[in-house]
Formats: sequence, C-alpha cells, structure tokens
Amino acid sequence: MVLALAAAEFPQVDLAFHPQCFVEKGHFAGDDAVRLAALLDAANDPDIDAVWFGMGGYGACRIAADAAAGMGEAARSKTFLGYSDAGTILGALYRYGIGKPVHGPLAGDIKRDGGDEAIRRVLRYLSGEVVELETGLDHRPAVAFNLMTLAMLVGTELMPDVKDHVVLVEEIAEHLYAIDRLFFHITQQLEGAVGIRLGRISAVPENDRPFGSTEEDIARYWCEKSGIPYLGRADIGHDAQNAIVPFGITHHKDFT
Repeated sequence: MVLALAAAEFPQVDLAFHPQCFVEKGHFAGDDAVRLAALLDAANDPDIDAVWFGMGGYGACRIAADAAAGMGEAARSKTFLGYSDAGTILGALYRYGIGKPVHGPLAGDIKRDGGDEAIRRVLRYLSGEVVELETGLDHRPAVAFNLMTLAMLVGTELMPDVKDHVVLVEEIAEHLYAIDRLFFHITQQLEGAVGIRLGRISAVPENDRPFGSTEEDIARYWCEKSGIPYLGRADIGHDAQNAIVPFGITHHKDFT
C-alpha cells in the first residue's frame, strides 16, 4: 500500500523496503544481527538519502549502540525518521551527532485510520516539499519520544544531552499509574531541559479503580516537583495525526 501510494503520488521518490522488513524471528523482524545489518546497509549506502523506519522497532535498544558505532560518512547527512521504540535509535544518533533524527509517522502507520495522509506527510517531508511540522515548535531545540522509550534511554550511553531542549512525550496502552511512574523517573533525569510538552496518552487500560488524576495532572505534578516547566500539550502520539518533529533547532516553523 505504501509503495503504491508513493508510485502514484510521489514519482520523484524512489522508495524501497529492505528485505529485512519482512523477516520474522519471535517478536522481532529478524534477530539482532539481521536487524543491525539491515540498518547499517541503509545508513551507510551513499545512494540512499533517508532511512524511514517501517514499524516501531521492538528490540531497538539491543542494537542501537552497535548501530551508532557502525555508521560511516554516508550516514552523517542522512535523515532517520520514525517514533516509538525507534526513538532509541534516534536518541543515540542525536547524542553522537549522526545524521538528522526526526520524530514522525512510520511506514506501518498506513494501517491506522487516516494513515494515507500520515504517509503523504512523510513523503512530502522527505522529498523537500512544504510540510507543517508540530505546531508548537519554536526557536528552542526540541526532541520527541515515546515516554517508555525515553524512560529506558535516560541514564544510558545512548541518551542525548537535552539541556536547553523542549522534550515532547507521548504514550500508548499504559495504565495511568504507570504514566505516573514514568514521569517520576524521567523528570529526575532531564536536568537542564527547558520544559516538557505532553502528547497524546492513548488506549489507557481500565484499572480496577480510577487513578484519580488525568495524564495532564500527572505531567504537571512531576514537572512542578522537579522544577521543569510544563509547557502544555503537543500534537504527537501513536496515531495517524502524529506530527513531525525534527530533533534540534527547527529554523522554519512550518516547513523543512
């Protein structure tokens, strides 16, 4: 479906899926060695301009350090775009100054309601067309992560320096008590961040009793407790409306 849409509407884009995308090994799209080799194949190919992650990337943490270490000169100017567990790769690349990490829809998001438009948004972005980015971006550098992914990154060798950054977070399929725990953890680790913006917290499982606070109450509570400003909502989430957020400084608010 993605290839058909690209061929029909973006003939200037030469889009290809690596064979690894269709491999299955337990929960993963191939074992660690297969996934690492595929990522390095694309990252180090000088004829490829961008790496667009097909799905969220379970197991990205298992290969991220080796991936960053194995990337050569061709990866330095390349765009890497995705979200969810792929944020582990994006964070590592941003930490080590490799390429242009970008939070944005996955190729697999075509299966979501409104997914066609999410695919179009990415293809416009990757082909250099005018694209509206996340509307709250300003002169301050920003990063965007799935909340669980960020909680796993902080304190590791892969965590980028977010001093003076606005940190956008979103989450799916976690109880509100887990969101509370995650905010407790990340707010202890984001020293120097200029603020947190809260994306969509979706598909929250029902608990045996109400948690007693909304997701925004939770974000405000831990931001106040840690001294990190809460900067309001963000247009990111596990859905087809998930906005594009380039890591770092966005020089133009509404186009690449």
